[in-house]
Amino acid sequence: LIKRETKRVLRRFGRKRGNLVPILQQVQERLGYLPREAMLEIAEFLAIPEMDVYSVVTFYNQFRSIPPGKHPIRVCLGTACHMKGGYITLDAWKRRLSIGRGETTPDREFDLDTVACVGCCVLAPVTVVDERVEAKVTPTRVDGILLSYQLEKGKEAEAKQ
Repeated sequence: LIKRETKRVLRRFGRKRGNLVPILQQVQERLGYLPREAMLEIAEFLAIPEMDVYSVVTFYNQFRSIPPGKHPIRVCLGTACHMKGGYITLDAWKRRLSIGRGETTPDREFDLDTVACVGCCVLAPVTVVDERVEAKVTPTRVDGILLSYQLEKGKEAEAKQ
């Protein structure tokens, strides 16, 4: 799947080094992240060192080298959220999920990252979970949000039986 999807993207591009970022963007759009196998294919296609591809992937924060979780969690750290405790909220997510910023839980249920601003400053501190804005997120609220996902997952498991 990874090689096939990567090659599908590569067919649309010339073998110029200047195409590296657009290629990476499109491969990530298809796969959700940039696995090592895809980076190797891209390096070979562009006839550049693998390290050059990896350097670009790790330099720009738009690129992910880790598979995304089923439920993306984005903690706003814009000015209003920062002032209202955004970093405390981020720490609560990190502790509850046992992952750091830019990581995915081992079961691939959640991934955690930060954003510069969500545009909902009056609701600060804000966390966006599955594109749903959660307002005034405190550590206790983090527990409640996670509990609701656990309950939902339990209902889905029961429905499958």
